[in-house]
Amino acid sequence: MKKSTKNIINIALLVILFAAVFCADKFTDNVMLRTVLKKGSIYALVAVSMNLLNGFTGLFSLGQAGFMLLGAYTYGILTIPVEFRQSVYLYFDGGIIHFALPQLVGIILGGVVAAFFAFLIGLPVLKLKSDYLAIATLGFAEIMRAILQWKGLGPITNGSNLLKKFPYYLSITPYFVISAVCIAIVVLLIHSTYGRAFKAIRDDEIAAEAMGINLASHKRMAFVISSFFAGIGGALLAMFQNTVQANAFSSAMTYEILLIVVIGGIGSITGSVLAAFLFVACSEWWLRFLDLETYIGSFKVPLLRSGFRMVVFSVVIMIVVLFFRRGIMGTNEFSVERICTRFKKLFSGKAKKEGNAK
Repeated sequence: MKKSTKNIINIALLVILFAAVFCADKFTDNVMLRTVLKKGSIYALVAVSMNLLNGFTGLFSLGQAGFMLLGAYTYGILTIPVEFRQSVYLYFDGGIIHFALPQLVGIILGGVVAAFFAFLIGLPVLKLKSDYLAIATLGFAEIMRAILQWKGLGPITNGSNLLKKFPYYLSITPYFVISAVCIAIVVLLIHSTYGRAFKAIRDDEIAAEAMGINLASHKRMAFVISSFFAGIGGALLAMFQNTVQANAFSSAMTYEILLIVVIGGIGSITGSVLAAFLFVACSEWWLRFLDLETYIGSFKVPLLRSGFRMVVFSVVIMIVVLFFRRGIMGTNEFSVERICTRFKKLFSGKAKKEGNAK
C-alpha cells in the first residue's frame, strides 16, 4: 500500500472518529457514555505518558499519580474565580492568591509544574534502575500527597480540604481534543531521533552509550516529558471530577494506569489508548449491573450485590493478562495495512483449503 494512500485512510479514520465524538457530545444524554468518553480520553493520555517511560525508554516509574496530583492542584489553585476564593479557602482567610487564569493556561501550567518537579527529582532518582526507581518514584508520589495536605501550605493548597468551584468543561470534545493533541505530540516524539535514542536505551544501555547517546540527558528528557503530559492529564481529571483532593490520587491510581499499559501492550501507543477506554468502560459502565441486587420472582440471584462488579472485573483482567501476555497490541500499532494483510491471508488460506478439497 502506497504511503499517500495510507495517510489518506488514516486521516479519514481520524475525521470519522472526531465526527462520532462530536455527535455523541451533541446528541446523546447518556451519562455513562459521556463518563467513559471523558475519563477514557484522560486515562489514555496518562497511560501513553507512562508508556513513553516504561515501554519506550525502559524506565520503570510508578510516580504518575504524583505528577497528576501536581497538575490537578496547579489547575485548581490558579483558576478558581476570585469571587469564590473566600468560600473555598474558608479556613485560610481566602488564601493568598487573588487572581484567576484562563482554563487552557491553567492546564498547560499544570503540565509545566509537574515537569519542573520531575526535573528536580530526576537528577538523583534516574541514577537508580528497575525496582529501585519504581520505589523511589512511588515514594515521591506519596510524599507529594502528604505535603499538599499540610496545614502550613493551606493558604495555597487549602490543606486537607477540597479545592472546588474552578471552571470545567461540560462538553466531551475539549477532553478529547486536548488528549489527542498531546498523544499526537508523543507519537511524533517517538518517531523522531530522540525517540530512536529512547528505544536504544531501552534495548541496551551499554550499546546506546557506545553509539554516543547521552544516557543521563535522554532519560531525564523522557522523564520530564512524560511528567508534563501526566500533569496535563491530572488537570483534565480535576475538571472531570469538579473537585481536587489529594487522597484521590493514591498509589492505586498509578496501578490502574500501569494495568492499562500492560493490557494494551508495553511499547504500543494505540494499545494504551484502546485499553484505557476498555478499562473505563468495563469498570464504570458495562459491569455496573453486577452491583445491583436482582430478583427473579421471589428468588434473589446470588452474588449480585454492591462490590461484586470489581470481583468480576478483576477476573476479566486476570484472563486478559494470561491469554494476552504481551497485551492486546503487543508492541504493534494500529495499521490499516496490517489489517488488510491479515484479511488477505485469511481469504487466501480459505481458497487454498477449498482448492485442496476439490
